[in-house]
Amino acid sequence: MDRGVEEPLDLIRLCLDEVVTVKLRGERVLTGKLHAYDQHLNLLLGDVTEVLTTTEIDEETFDELVEKTERKMPMLYVRGDGVILVAPPSS
Repeated sequence: MDRGVEEPLDLIRLCLDEVVTVKLRGERVLTGKLHAYDQHLNLLLGDVTEVLTTTEIDEETFDELVEKTERKMPMLYVRGDGVILVAPPSS
């Protein structure tokens, strides 16, 4: 069986058991080990770090205030309709 890339989801298959970065709706970014996925891009990630970025405008100075909140989880199921991008591990 040829393990090359014929369809877009083949790229995800090549990332199984690798650390991937997943960008989600709502300014969320996940980094974790990809354990499983399906045709809907539902993902099962392990050893996950989530970074949530919030931006507010200071009403007095009109400065942009950016706050990043980070949390870690041992395992996470990600519903595919919230996924914007899946990035393979950087070499």
